[in-house]
Amino acid sequence: MIDEGYIKFQCHWEKATTSQEDLSELILWRNKLLQMGLIGHYSDINVGFGNVSQKIEGKQFIISGTQTGHIEHIRPEHFATVTDYNISTNEVWCNGPVKASSESMTHAMIYENEPLAAGVIHIHSKALWKQLINKVSTTKKEIPYGTPEMANEITRLFNETEVKTQKIIVMAGHEEGILSFGACLKEAGGVIENLIH
Repeated sequence: MIDEGYIKFQCHWEKATTSQEDLSELILWRNKLLQMGLIGHYSDINVGFGNVSQKIEGKQFIISGTQTGHIEHIRPEHFATVTDYNISTNEVWCNGPVKASSESMTHAMIYENEPLAAGVIHIHSKALWKQLINKVSTTKKEIPYGTPEMANEITRLFNETEVKTQKIIVMAGHEEGILSFGACLKEAGGVIENLIH
C-alpha cells in the first residue's frame, strides 16, 4: 500500500491569489514529469503523487499544491508559496489558491541543507526506486514521508552521505518515492532524465 498525498503537518494556510513570481519553469517541469509518468494520480486509491518546487528567497519557496497530480495541464493557481516552517513543532505556513504539497517539509530541508539548491523534484517510479535504493543516498525504511522525522532524516543524509554531489535521494519508507535537486529545476530534472535514458 502506498502511503501518499496526505498532509501530516499542521498547515497554516492563508487563501490568496496566485503568486506574482514567474512560474513558467515550475509549470514546464511539472507538466514534463507528468507526461513521463513520474508525477500523476493513483486512480485505484484516488490519490495524487509527485511535486515540484522552486526557491524564492530565505525560507520561502513555491511548490505544487496538495492533490494536484491528476491535473493534466497545471496552471499558476495550482501552486502555493511556503512562507515559513518549524520542524520541531511540525508546522508549515503557506499561502496561495491551494494548500502546499504534503512533501513541503522535505523540500524545505533540502533547501536548508543545500543553500545552492533552487529547485526540488519529487517523483514516483517503481523501476527507478528499485534500481537506486541503497545505491544512492537513501532514507531509512521506517521514516514516513512528510514528517519531522523525514525532515531530520534529510539532514542526516546531508551530514553522512554524498547526497550533495549525487543530488538524488531514495525514500526507502515511501515506495516509489525519489527526490532530486539542483541549482535550478532544469538541473534537478536533468538528474532524473540522465538516470532514465
